Amino acid sequence: MTDPTPPDDFGPEEQDELLAAEYVLGTLSAEDRRRARDRAELDGAFAARIAAWEIRLSTLNDGYAEIPPADLLPQIEDRLFGTPPTTARAPKRRWFSWGLRGGALVTALIAAVVIGVLTLAPPTTAPVVLQAELAAEETDLRFAARWDASAGLLEVTRADGAAAPTGQDYELWVIDESGVPRSLGLLRDTVTQVQTVLASGLTLAISLEPEGGSPEATPSGPVLAAAPLDEA
Repeated sequence: MTDPTPPDDFGPEEQDELLAAEYVLGTLSAEDRRRARDRAELDGAFAARIAAWEIRLSTLNDGYAEIPPADLLPQIEDRLFGTPPTTARAPKRRWFSWGLRGGALVTALIAAVVIGVLTLAPPTTAPVVLQAELAAEETDLRFAARWDASAGLLEVTRADGAAAPTGQDYELWVIDESGVPRSLGLLRDTVTQVQTVLASGLTLAISLEPEGGSPEATPSGPVLAAAPLDEA
């Protein structure tokens, strides 16, 4: 019997799939989990992998009923009267909170699932695609924005109108329900790609800023166009 392919032999894509799967299953160490969470906040593609694994594995919870906690009376008596506990009590949990252990065995199992997903399993749902058309009211300036959840990639195309005047830049912003804009970068090229995580209902906006972008955390120049992101 041959050993399963070790994770070190995986390419970058398989390594990321394995890491995302382990993150969702809860098998990472506290430090590795923190690093994965921090990466997901900055890396839209990795965040999309985590979301995909949550969707793939969420149905498995349906086969595991919630387990009520054991009789709490011994623990209450122990706290009140110092009675030694007789047995360990398991907290209420479901499948994802098993806190799987087993080192190489668990890693090999997850690796096998990753290989199956990458090579055999067809996608169960269509990838989420969001889009927006941002047109300036007083000029012919128009941008088309398209975000692909499977890659976590936002592509903004200047479909009409000229580049920003000399000494200025167009800057792209995203605005959530709080109303506070967050910069996604400058739009200097006809097509600009940004790795980010977005959602339907968020608003994209474009402002005209000094060269290099707004000196503040919010737009300092006029907002030329804005539009909500909707599913394609």
